[in-house]
Amino acid sequence: MNAPQHASLIGQRIPKMDAPEKVAGKTRYIQDLNLPGQLYGLILRTERVHARIVSIDTSAAKALPGVRAVLTAADVPIHPIGVNKDNPPLKGDKVRCERDEVAAVAADSLEIAQAAIKLIKVEYEDLPPIFDPRDSIKDGAPVIHAAKPDNVAMAFDYAHGDVERGEAESDVVVEDEFTLHRVTHCCMGVSGVIADFEPVSGNLTLYSNTQVPFLHKREFAEVLGMDPSRIRIIQPPIGGGFGSKLDIYPFEPIAVYLAKATRRPVKLIFTREEEFIASPTRQPAIIRLRSGAKKDGTLTFRTVDVLLDNGGYTSWGATIPFVMMQTFSSLYRVPHCRYHTKAVYTNNPFAGSFRGYGNLQATFAIEQQMDKMADALGIEPYEFRLKNAQNAGEVTGQGMHFKTCGFQDCLETAAGRSGFVEKRKALGAAKGLSGVRRGVGMASMLHVGGGAKIYPSDGCGTILKLDDFGHVTIMTGASEIGQGSETVLAQLVCEELGVPMSAVTVVNNDTDITPWDVGVHASRTTFIAGNSAIGAARKAKDKILAAAATVSNMKAEEMDLKGGNIVRASDGEKVMPLAKMLRQLHFSDKAELVMTTNYYEPPSVHQDKGFKGDVSAAYAWATQVVEVEVDTDTGIVKLLKVWAAHDVGRVLNEMGIEGQIEGGIIMGQGYALCEDMPVVEGHLVNPAFRDYKLITAPEIPEMDISFIETMDGEGPQGAKGVGEAPSICMAAAVANAIENATGVRIASLPFTPERVYSALKGRPL
Repeated sequence: MNAPQHASLIGQRIPKMDAPEKVAGKTRYIQDLNLPGQLYGLILRTERVHARIVSIDTSAAKALPGVRAVLTAADVPIHPIGVNKDNPPLKGDKVRCERDEVAAVAADSLEIAQAAIKLIKVEYEDLPPIFDPRDSIKDGAPVIHAAKPDNVAMAFDYAHGDVERGEAESDVVVEDEFTLHRVTHCCMGVSGVIADFEPVSGNLTLYSNTQVPFLHKREFAEVLGMDPSRIRIIQPPIGGGFGSKLDIYPFEPIAVYLAKATRRPVKLIFTREEEFIASPTRQPAIIRLRSGAKKDGTLTFRTVDVLLDNGGYTSWGATIPFVMMQTFSSLYRVPHCRYHTKAVYTNNPFAGSFRGYGNLQATFAIEQQMDKMADALGIEPYEFRLKNAQNAGEVTGQGMHFKTCGFQDCLETAAGRSGFVEKRKALGAAKGLSGVRRGVGMASMLHVGGGAKIYPSDGCGTILKLDDFGHVTIMTGASEIGQGSETVLAQLVCEELGVPMSAVTVVNNDTDITPWDVGVHASRTTFIAGNSAIGAARKAKDKILAAAATVSNMKAEEMDLKGGNIVRASDGEKVMPLAKMLRQLHFSDKAELVMTTNYYEPPSVHQDKGFKGDVSAAYAWATQVVEVEVDTDTGIVKLLKVWAAHDVGRVLNEMGIEGQIEGGIIMGQGYALCEDMPVVEGHLVNPAFRDYKLITAPEIPEMDISFIETMDGEGPQGAKGVGEAPSICMAAAVANAIENATGVRIASLPFTPERVYSALKGRPL
C-alpha cells in the first residue's frame, strides 16, 4: 500500500471560499433580499444642528395612499441607545446634529415613502450651537445634553511611573499639538436592515449587517423590552465593515418600530448620501504630546492630553482612549507616562469604531516625535527606535505582557529591505523647498493581536459535525464581514482532520444556529475563533481515532488523519478511509454521530480601574517605510513605494494576509493624503464619492511586504490577528517622509495639496 500524500494547508495561498459567488454576481446582499408583504422604510432627518422641536405635523404624510405608518418620538418607547445611552432613535425634544431622526415612514413602495417624507412638516426653535470641541468646555458654553452640563461625554486618565522625574532626567524634550480629522469607512455596501415580526409568536427576525450579532440581540432586547431568546439575527453577506457596524444605530430600532406598527416586514436601506451623513466616522482628535529622552537615546517620559470631538451623541468613537493609551504607554519602552482624554459633545456628527480604533491618531503623534527627538539628539531615527523597541518577555507599565514580540525584527527587516538609513541620509541632504523632492519615512505600531478583554467574555463557540461521507460542517459564532475568516477557519479544521477544503461548509450567519461569539473587532477573529475551531476539530479527531483503534488493532495515538483517510502516524500508511469509519460509527449497534462543541476563552484579563492589565492574549507589531515625492510648486504628494514588515505570529493563508495588509496600507494612504469630511457649521459638505477623495488604482504604490513569524504560543497554529495593523502607521510614515523631502513638518491631516503647499510657504492651515 502506498502512503497517501497530504501537504499542509498552513501558509498556502488559498482563495476565499466566498470569492466565486461574488465574482459571478450571485451573492445576495441585504439590498437584494425581499420578504413577502415587505414595506419600505425611510427616515426624515433634521435640517438643523441644534434646535428645540416645537411641533411635527405628519397628517399629510399619513393621508397619502400607500403609506402604512408614520412614526415620531411620541409614538415609540423612549429607550436611548449608544455607549452613553444618550441617543433616542427618534428625537422628540431637540436635535443635536444633522443626522438626527425626527420621523419615519413605512410605505408600499420606496417612491411612496419618499413622497410621504416630503409631506412631514417640522417647526424648530434654533439653539446656540458648538462646532469646536475647545469651545465645548469653556465656561458658559451651551449645554448639548442636560445630563452632562459640562459637555464632557467621557473622560479617561492613566498613569505609570513618575513623569516629573522622567522629565528631570531628560536631555531633550519635545512638545507638539497634532490635529486629526474625520473620515468615513466607505463600505461598498451601504447600511441597511430588514425587521420582521413572526405573526403568531411575535418573535423578531432581523436581517442585519451588524458585526456583533449576539451583542445586538441583547441590545435590541433592552430597547424593545423583549426576551433576547425571541430575537433572531440573520446576517446576509456584508459589503464591508471596518468597525462601522459595531454599535446599534437609530435606523435599526426605527425599522423595528415600523414593522411592529404595521405588522409587516420593513426594509430600510441607506442611500449613498445618507451613508455619508448618517454613518459613524473616525474620531477627530486634538493631541498635545510632550516626550523626552536622554542623550544616549533612552526614552524617559510621555505626557498626553487629548481632546476628542464627540459630536452630538456617544458611540464607540468616544472609547478609543482605551486603545490610544496602550499605544502612548507601551509603543517603545516608556518608563514614565501620564495620559488624559476628554470626549466632549459638539453639534457635529458623532464618531464610531473604525479600523485601528484610535491607534492611527496616537501613532501619528508618537512616531513624528520619535523622528524629532532622534534629530535633536543627533541619532539616526532607525537606531533610536531600535534602542527603545521591546523584546519578547517584557511587561509594560500598563501590564501588557509581550510573550512573543517581533518588534525589533520588523524594524530591521523594513529598514534593511528599503535601504532606509542610506536613503534618508542622501535624500535629506538634498531636501529643499523648490522643484520635486523625494523623501523616506519610517513608523512602527503596536496593536492587540489576540482580542481584547472588554466584555465579560472575549470567547467564541464552535459546533462541528461530520456526516457519513466525511463532509465537515463548521458552525461558528464568528461573523464573516469580508475579511476571509471562514476560509481561515476551514483551513485550520482541515489541517486537523486531514480533509480537503472542498469537504468543508462554514455556517456563520444565524444566531438561531451558531454558538455565541462577542463579534468582529479588535483583530480577534482568526485568533479567538481559530482556536475555538481547532479545539472542536481535535475533539472530533480524538473520537474518530478512538473508534478506529477498536477495529484496527492499533492504539489511537499511533494513528492520524491525512488525505481523507485514517493513517499510521509513523509513516502515513493508510489504515482505512475516514468516511468508512464515520459510517461504521453511525450504523453500529451503539450508533454515534461525530459532533463536537468547543468554546475558547483567551487567557487575557480585564484591566483594573487604573486601566492596567494584560488585556490581549497576544500583541501584533509592524514597521512600515514609505518613499514619497513632493512637488513643492503644487503641494502634491505621491506615495511611490511602501515596505511593510509585520509580526503576524505565523502565516496561515498567504493570499489572505497579503490582501489584508495591502488593503490596510491603501486605507492608511487615504487617511494620510486625501480622505476628509469637512464639516461646516455642523453640516457635511461632501456626502458623495464625487467629492470624497478615495485612493484609486493609479495612486496605489508599489508594495514590498515581509512577514515576521514569531510563532505565538497561544495563537492558532502560532498566528496573531493582523486585520487593523497595516493602516495604523501609514500617516505617521508619510509625515516623516515629507519632512525628509522638504524639511517641513506638518502636524495636521490630511496632506492635501492645499495643506502641504501652505505649510511649505510658511502658512500652515
